[in-house]
Amino acid sequence: MAPAYTGVWPVAPTPFNADGTLDVEGMRRVIDCIVDQGADGVCILANFSEQFLLTDEERETLMRVSLEHMDGRIPVIVTCSHYSTDIVVSRVTLAKSLGAAMVMLMPPYHGALLKGTEAQTYEQFARVGEIGLPIMIQDAPLSGVEMTVPFLVRLAREIEAVQYFKIETPQAAGKLRGLIEQGGDAIVGPFDGEEGITLMADLDAGATGSMTSATLPDLVKPVLAAHAAGDRAKAAALYREILPLINYENRQCGLRACKTVMMEGGVIGSDVVRHPMPQLHPATRAGLLELARELNPLALTWGR
Repeated sequence: MAPAYTGVWPVAPTPFNADGTLDVEGMRRVIDCIVDQGADGVCILANFSEQFLLTDEERETLMRVSLEHMDGRIPVIVTCSHYSTDIVVSRVTLAKSLGAAMVMLMPPYHGALLKGTEAQTYEQFARVGEIGLPIMIQDAPLSGVEMTVPFLVRLAREIEAVQYFKIETPQAAGKLRGLIEQGGDAIVGPFDGEEGITLMADLDAGATGSMTSATLPDLVKPVLAAHAAGDRAKAAALYREILPLINYENRQCGLRACKTVMMEGGVIGSDVVRHPMPQLHPATRAGLLELARELNPLALTWGR
C-alpha cells in the first residue's frame, strides 16, 4: 500500500468572472496559489467549490484544467458525488484517466426523500472501488444520510478502495475516535473537515489530515505539524491564533470567504457566487478581511 496521505488538503474555490461565467485562467491561479500555500494536496469540485452550481460541461472543464495545470506538483482529490451510480462511475473513470490521486464521495442522495440505504450506498462505493482509485467518504449533514461507525468500518474492511474518511458531522471527534478504534488499520486516513472549526478536538481523536478551505491552509498546516510532533501545547497555541478567522469563515461566510480573500489578494478577479446563493454582505466582507489582515495568510497577498 502507498504511504498514507496526511496533512492539509484545502478545497479549491471555483472562480467566476463578474458576469458569472467560468474563469478558467483564475482556476489556474487558484491551483498555483494553493501549491504555494504549502498544501499537502487539494480537493476540487467539492461543495465548497460550488459544485452544485456547475454544469456537467463546466465540471469536466474544471477537472481537466485543474489536473493538467497541477501537473503532479501535489496530489488532487476530485469530488464525484451524485445520486446516480452510473454518473459517479463515469466521473471517477474520467478523474482517474486525468491523473487524480483520489476521489471523494458522499452517499447517494437527492433532496430530502431520495437517500441511499446502506445497501445502495455500499453497492455504489463498491462499483467505484473497481475503478482503482482510493476513495474518501465525505460524512456530512448536507446529504441527510446517517452513516454509522459500524457501517463505515464495514465499507473500509470490505471495499479495498475505501481508505479515507472526511468526518464533518456534529461531535466529529467522537465519531473519528470510534472509527479509528473499531476500524484499526483499515482506516488509512481519518480526516477533519468543516474548515477546521473542530480541528484540535479532531486531532486529539486521531485525525491525521484536515480538509480546510483555501483561505488559510498555510496557517493551519503548522497546527497539524506541531500536533503530529507531539507538541500539543504549541498546536493549541497556534490554533487559538487562527480560530477567530476560521470561526468567522465557518459561521458567517461559508464558501464565499475564500473567494473574497483570494480576490483581495489578487489571486482571482471576482468573488462572485452564482444565484441563488447571495453575495457576501459588505459589512460581513469587511469583518472577514479585518480578521484576515491580522493573520496575513498567503492568499491575501499572493497576487499583489
